[in-house]
Amino acid sequence: MNPLEGLQATREPQQAAPRAPAAPRTVSASQLGYLVPPNPIYPARSRKVGEQGAVMIRVLVDVVGRPSQVSLQTSSGHPALRVSAVRAAQFRPYAEGGLPQAVWVLVPINFVLR
Repeated sequence: MNPLEGLQATREPQQAAPRAPAAPRTVSASQLGYLVPPNPIYPARSRKVGEQGAVMIRVLVDVVGRPSQVSLQTSSGHPALRVSAVRAAQFRPYAEGGLPQAVWVLVPINFVLR
């Protein structure tokens, strides 16, 4: 006689697969605030030749407020202004419900000769 005969097979309860973290969402720069506001150095060559324009940078701000990825969203058409803008901003960490979160932020930088 088979001792397992007549017993129903039971399965171990399956654990749910861990959820992948949600992709960081985009928030406005005003939702983060700045530790150091953008104050890019106007490149001397650009100033000399009269280059002006707006640059929009896209920054992934990590959970402690550091820029972890920086990319150019839109350019003024002047490469020297683009490089200066990318090095410009430092942020406060973003938190939602008391929990720090990585977020994307779009930062406009205007280069205007005065």
